[in-house]
Amino acid sequence: MSRALKRLFRFTIGSVIAFIALTAVLVLSMRWINPPSSMVIQHWQSETGRSAAQVWQPLERISPNLQMAVIAAEDQKFPHHHGFDFDSLKKALTERRKRTRGASTITQQTAKNLFLWNGRSYVRKGLEAWFTLLMELLWPKQRILEVYLNIAEFGEGTFGAEAAARKYFGISAQSLTPWQSGLMAAVLPSPRRMFVSKPSNYVRERASTINRQVRQLGGRQYLEQL
Repeated sequence: MSRALKRLFRFTIGSVIAFIALTAVLVLSMRWINPPSSMVIQHWQSETGRSAAQVWQPLERISPNLQMAVIAAEDQKFPHHHGFDFDSLKKALTERRKRTRGASTITQQTAKNLFLWNGRSYVRKGLEAWFTLLMELLWPKQRILEVYLNIAEFGEGTFGAEAAARKYFGISAQSLTPWQSGLMAAVLPSPRRMFVSKPSNYVRERASTINRQVRQLGGRQYLEQL
């Protein structure tokens, strides 16, 4: 092996090690430090020139009704998988679904919203998988859910459970009822086309389905598995 190739090999290995170390430290720090923003929020603000509405709340100040509604709607195996729900992915591929969100877990969605830019590429998919793995290794499930509920988009420029609860219902996230929580969870697949404040028949039906699934999962007792 020539000297140039050796230098290139060492540089590559060093870069990979540095990337692993830096991203691991970044994710580990966020186990205790609340992220001030997210890539999705920053992109929206840059795109619109407006300030996003977001108010951070600890998980214990977010209604268990919303916690359960989001789990029922987005990732019913959340307490049991390690970031990737391969059964749901296989089902999505078998049914040839055009949108892949239904196969994403809450951890994957948190990784994408928090760290990654918009778009689709193999590099982005690889980074999503890496950050998902780090979060599952370094954060407890409660922390993953807490971060997700604080950065998820519930409407145009409205991010996080507290800002959404105040905007749509005039209450804190801690006071959300099962029906209000179901409506908020129902719009998560497409919060800029579906609306909490003026729910369509589809959103109402989806909210009813979510509330039924919450009961089937065992209600708030399900959260004890986290």
